[in-house]
Formats: sequence, structure tokens, C-alpha cells
Amino acid sequence: MNDFSEQTKDSLAARLKAGDRAAAAELVDIYYVQIYLFMRRLGHSHTASEDLTQESFFQAWQNISRLRSDRALNNWLYQIAVNVSRLHWRKHKGRKSFSIEGVDVPDNGKAEFDKVGHLEQLEKLKIGVANLPMKFKEAVVLHYLQHLSIAEAAEAIGVREGTFKSRLSRALKALRRQFIAEDR
Repeated sequence: MNDFSEQTKDSLAARLKAGDRAAAAELVDIYYVQIYLFMRRLGHSHTASEDLTQESFFQAWQNISRLRSDRALNNWLYQIAVNVSRLHWRKHKGRKSFSIEGVDVPDNGKAEFDKVGHLEQLEKLKIGVANLPMKFKEAVVLHYLQHLSIAEAAEAIGVREGTFKSRLSRALKALRRQFIAEDR
């Protein structure tokens, strides 16, 4: 996540709404990597993720008048990115998705064999998340990989908090079932 204060984000939002092109460039500088990784983690290819990230910023600029002052810029931008991703998946139904990326293994001095085991588990988790239905994948990626709170993530995908929690719970249950089945 970025280290920008809410006041800085509010100022940026006000400048964006005023049509400040420098603010648009600043928005891209601040959020490009986050939105790109979000697209990759949803299973889009490298090229598609770049295109969808650019499309997200284009849509944000085109619809900046719809940004409410009481709404977090971060959530609003993720909501646009979610919609851009969903539209892409609808247009390209039946195409194979790529594995999620961007989950790093911390180097905390474990022995090499521990790291290998951890990497294998992480790879299983990536595959498991990639195989989840899109509603569940969005919930896992937004909350656990993009580090949005339940409220922020729910707003980003346009559902109530209870619905989001339910999707997250169902996603975790599905992942547990996958891992239990693999261990048998």
C-alpha cells in the first residue's frame, strides 16, 4: 500500500475533479503498480494487465466527475479496475487465465529446505486462488493481496460488507477443500 495521507488523497481528488492534468499523472504515479498487480493477481496476462491498468486510469479520468468527495479515492479507483477486469473477462470468455502473481516469500533466514516447502505451498495457493470463481477470487485478491479492509473491498466490488464477508468465507472454504483433497 502507499504511504499517502488521507489529506493528500483528498487534495488529489479535488485537483482531479478540477481537471488538473498534473493530478492525473500523480494518480497514475501513485496507483499504477497497485492496479497492475491487482490485474495480474486476478489472472490476467502481463500484456492484458498493462492494457487493463491503462484502461482503468482512462476510465477514472473520463468519469472523475462521478467521484464523490466523501468517498475514498483508493476505493473508487479499485471499483473502476474491478469493472474493467470484469468487462475484459466477459469479452474473452473461455480463454485460460494465468496464475496469480505478486505474492512474495519473505526471507527470514529459514533453512533452504523450509523455503522450498514454503514455495511449494505458496504455488498451491496461487493455483487454488486462480481456480476460484471470479467473485471469490476478487474477494481474496482485494482483501489479502491488495490489503484493502473489508469495507474498502466491499465498496470496490459494489456489494455490502456482509456479502463480501460471505464471499471471502466461501472462498476460504473452497481453498481448504482443495488443499484437503490434494493431501489425500
